[in-house]
Amino acid sequence: MKYIDNIAVANAAHWEEEVEKGGGHTIPWLDLDLEQLHRYMRGDLGEERLIGRREPRRFMNVEPEDLSLVGGVEGKNVLCLAFGGGQQSAVISLLGGHVTVVDFAQGQLAADREAAAHYGYEIRTIHGDMRDLSCLEAGSFDFVWGTATCYVPSIREVYTQVARVLKTGGLYRTDIPNPATVAIESDREGYRLSKPYSENVIVRDDGGYEFRHYFDDIFNGLSDNGLRLVQVDDRGRYNKPPPDAPPGSYSHESAWVCGSFDIVVKKEKS
Repeated sequence: MKYIDNIAVANAAHWEEEVEKGGGHTIPWLDLDLEQLHRYMRGDLGEERLIGRREPRRFMNVEPEDLSLVGGVEGKNVLCLAFGGGQQSAVISLLGGHVTVVDFAQGQLAADREAAAHYGYEIRTIHGDMRDLSCLEAGSFDFVWGTATCYVPSIREVYTQVARVLKTGGLYRTDIPNPATVAIESDREGYRLSKPYSENVIVRDDGGYEFRHYFDDIFNGLSDNGLRLVQVDDRGRYNKPPPDAPPGSYSHESAWVCGSFDIVVKKEKS
C-alpha cells in the first residue's frame, strides 16, 4: 500500500502501536459461541447479552438491528471497511457472510487472518485506505460495514468510494462521531469542551489526527452519492452509568457524552 498522505501514515502508526500494546479493538475474538451468536442476532439473549461485558464489549458494533436490514448476511458479500482486528469480521463470517476487510494497519489485518484460521473460514484482507477503494470491483458488495471516518479529513471521499463498490440496493452501515462532542476532555469532576465547534482537526499527543465531520457533510454527502437514508440510531441514549464508574472511564463517558450514532443507507442507483 502507498499511503495517501501524512495523515494516513500517522494514524496507521497509531493503530500499529495499539496492536503492539494489545488494545481492546485489536484482539481477535477467538471464543465466539456460534449458538449464542445466532441467539443474539435473533434477540433471544435478553439479559445474557450484558454478562461479561468488557472494553470493547462482546459484539460491540455488531447489532442485530443492523444485520436484519440486509435479511442476514449468509451468502452476502460484505466489506468490513476500516474494521480490522478479527472481531466484526469473525461475527459476520461465522454468520455465513463472504468477508473482505480493508484496513490501513497490517497488525489489524493479521488479527482478521488469525480469526479466520482459528474458525476455518475464508477471508480476504487488503492493506488499504478507505479513501481509495480502486482495488475493489465496482458494484461488488451487498453490504459495507464501516467505521473510523474520524481518521480522514473528508467524509465525502469515503462516501464516494463506498457508493462505487456497493451493488444497487446494497446497504452501508457506519458509526459517526457526534460532531458536538468530539473535542470533549475529561477530568475528575466531569467533562469540558476543549475546542470551538468551528475547529475540525484534533492532533493527538501520539501524533495521530482525528477530524470533526459536520452534519451537513455527513448527510448531504450521502445524498449526493445516491445513498438514501434508511435508519439512524442514537444508541447512547440507553446507556446508564454504573454508580462506581469514575469520570473519564469508558462506561461513564458513554453514558454522559453522546459519542456517536449509527447510520444505515441504501444505494438507490448506479
